[in-house]
Amino acid sequence: MTDLVKNFSKKCILVVDDAAIILLRISDALGEYYDVVTVNSGTRALKYLETNKPDLILLDIQMPTMDGFETLRQIRAMKDRADIPVIMLTGVESKRFVMESVKLGISDYILKPFTAKELHERIQRVL
Repeated sequence: MTDLVKNFSKKCILVVDDAAIILLRISDALGEYYDVVTVNSGTRALKYLETNKPDLILLDIQMPTMDGFETLRQIRAMKDRADIPVIMLTGVESKRFVMESVKLGISDYILKPFTAKELHERIQRVL
């Protein structure tokens, strides 16, 4: 790939959420501007990250089996993946959630429901 083509390639965003409707909504909102990869669990996100390095991760906090906090702890422990910016997504307004997220080095925190405009603005700020 030439440098010129590489400079114009879309940034990749990994979206991790157990709710299919959220994954679809985010894909629809961002697909024109970014390469969007969606997975429905922390386990699948970690598997994806074994061979891929997205430019940003949107990570839901409340998921069954492995929540967003545990997923992020494992991402931060991965070689060459610890520096990926992460925006946490949640439907719960909780100081404890915010504080735990900050301790894990998040770039931002978005409450659901969110608008496509808000999502774009937050992502642009982080990237």
